[in-house]
Amino acid sequence: MSLPCRIDGCKISVPPELEAHQLCLGHFTLQVERACNEMRLQASQSPSAAQRDEAIRYIADQGALLARIAMSTPRLPDEQKARILSTFLTLMNLRESIERAASRAAAAPLGGSAPAKA
Repeated sequence: MSLPCRIDGCKISVPPELEAHQLCLGHFTLQVERACNEMRLQASQSPSAAQRDEAIRYIADQGALLARIAMSTPRLPDEQKARILSTFLTLMNLRESIERAASRAAAAPLGGSAPAKA
């Protein structure tokens, strides 16, 4: 027997892959997208290397979990397929944001000022 979602008022069952989270697919993808938005804001504020590494691990872990859900369920309704694909896109966009921020930080001159002209 599957568990119900832990969100108050939600009676949708939790897929086996999400039992550790105790969330239905809709609430899980919503949680992932919220976390991605927070990390995207952090990425715009020059995060540390440890924060970037943590975000990259999060992206990989959540992406792998979404892939397992998508591939293990025999027939997902179109709405759930769309949610999974949208969340994949959000994860991909976050990865790009983190990489752009890292590139900008690496290219920025030390001290924050332009080099003097000779």
